[in-house]
Amino acid sequence: MKTEELIARGDKSVMGTYRRFPVVLVKGEGPRVWDVDGKEYLDFVAGIAVCALGHCHPAVTAAIKAQAERLVHVSNLYYIEPQIVLAEMLTERSFADQVFFCNSGAEANEGAIKLARKYAKEHQGGYELITMHNSFHGRTLATITATGQEKFQKGFEPLPDGFRYVPFDDLGALEAAVSERTCAVMVEPIQAEGGIKVPAADYLKGVREICDRKGVLLILDEVQVGMGRTG
Repeated sequence: MKTEELIARGDKSVMGTYRRFPVVLVKGEGPRVWDVDGKEYLDFVAGIAVCALGHCHPAVTAAIKAQAERLVHVSNLYYIEPQIVLAEMLTERSFADQVFFCNSGAEANEGAIKLARKYAKEHQGGYELITMHNSFHGRTLATITATGQEKFQKGFEPLPDGFRYVPFDDLGALEAAVSERTCAVMVEPIQAEGGIKVPAADYLKGVREICDRKGVLLILDEVQVGMGRTG
């Protein structure tokens, strides 16, 4: 079956939530992928920067196969050893005391927003989050509102209350925006969707200092840049 026919079938039956390239991929190996017509591509997208292991690595494939032969899916009602082992590996190699497993970057940020509001309700009472112009935090209703770009918000109004925006890489604007209503600041260490914008060397340290001094939480959205990957 050729590209045009498969795309026509997909457009008929799959909801058009994304503008897709006219490519139907069928296999991958390492950094390369092939389409249904046999054309080879070098995959620079890597699952929007979050799949860094390439395609079909033998060790990854073997691990998936071995787990699928034992147990495929259980809910959070139960403990499973692989989840515990992975959580231990992550906490031992990072700053975190515990981890929260989820299905997407949007879900991770949604969880962070909820946790920040819950913490603030119990400790200082604020509920607003400050995020940055040209940021991107996901496509759920809360995370498109956190996203400081109107093009992602258009058509979904009215948006949830409790978000305000300041320019990225501007410590003065951030400090002026923090008030008694603020519960957290959410920022990407490097803006990805906003144009690969790298802040000044002292910016993130300055954000941390403002949050500490003002008594608000700091949420670092590193879904696309990769936790710790940028140094």
